[in-house]
Amino acid sequence: MPKGLLSVVVGNTPDARSAVVHHTMRLSPRAVVVAVSIQNTADGEYPTVQRFTYGDDPSLHDSAPLSATGDPAVILRQDLLSLKRAAGEPHVTLALPTELDVLPFLVELWRTRIGSSSLEDHYEPGPVLVGVDPASFMADIGCVHRTVRMWNGSARDHPLTPAEIAARQIEAADALVFPGPATGNEHHAAGVAALASQLNHHALVVRPTGAEEAEAELPPSLAQPSAPGIADEWQAQLEPVTVPRAHRGSDHGVNSVLWRARRPLHPERLADALGTVMCGVVRSRGHLWLSSRPESIVTWRSAGPHLELREAGSWLEPDTRRAWEAVSPQRRTLASWFWHDYYGERRNEITFTGTDLDAQRIRSALSAALLTDAELSLGREGWTSIPDPLLSDGDPP
Repeated sequence: MPKGLLSVVVGNTPDARSAVVHHTMRLSPRAVVVAVSIQNTADGEYPTVQRFTYGDDPSLHDSAPLSATGDPAVILRQDLLSLKRAAGEPHVTLALPTELDVLPFLVELWRTRIGSSSLEDHYEPGPVLVGVDPASFMADIGCVHRTVRMWNGSARDHPLTPAEIAARQIEAADALVFPGPATGNEHHAAGVAALASQLNHHALVVRPTGAEEAEAELPPSLAQPSAPGIADEWQAQLEPVTVPRAHRGSDHGVNSVLWRARRPLHPERLADALGTVMCGVVRSRGHLWLSSRPESIVTWRSAGPHLELREAGSWLEPDTRRAWEAVSPQRRTLASWFWHDYYGERRNEITFTGTDLDAQRIRSALSAALLTDAELSLGREGWTSIPDPLLSDGDPP
């Protein structure tokens, strides 16, 4: 059965999202747009999901906005299947609001449900296009004084800062679109594009390059299906051991630093090193092997000046077949690559991104926080006796 194409558009402002939707319609005039908004209900259990469908198809001209309260992924999945039945082979552009955490939502949307057909039987996943307003992005990436709870598809996740939300949007993109016309502050816009590219160097960056170019133009490839296996890639990016690769080189002073180590970290020395490590860092992501929690993966995530450490599952062990089967193929591959006869897959790995970061300073400070040979010889019983000021209550600091 011929499949439709499902593209996804988000933006860090409503205007940025609308501009990218406009560009996609110029690229694919027959596309159907499903614009989504979300309003939280008083009880907070499920939101009200509003959808407005429009496009060149005459049958859509009289479409009225639809509203339903429930699981956003279930509601939108039903809309998409209805469009597929009505239009045959539609190109649907799903314009999502900022209240949805993009990657978890897409994983939930494409997840096969018992007793129903899979969305992948009806649609090819297209690229995720993220519209970026440079001024709003720079304001958000430094904002950590408040938190917002976003929907991950089926539930409201733990609170996130605007800085974390801004970084996650960039990292979810297949294409980063700076849709507005070139302005007099071209150097600032170019610096934001350089930072965004460092945060997600796999994404195509589309932006005006000068005053003679009025606005960004999307290449035709962005109206084509993504590479096979993209749904698995979305799932893999949510694994606690997935770390973004450090982009080599520097652009407008923005650079990335990758640190890896193969022994546990001393929690107290790590806490003392944070001031040195985090100086100038805009975004960092990775995972730790803390001596105080030798069985647990501790995720490391910062955006702006806010750092969060959180226990996120257990390391894979040789005899835990069910645990190996439950993780993504990419996680199993990483475990095989990094496997050590004694440590298993345990390791520390963090990527830092910022302006003029000193790689030697960061790596030296973190390496000094590793257990010494004498401490390592104490074994797990000795490691767990080391005081832990970072996760003493089992909660993020």
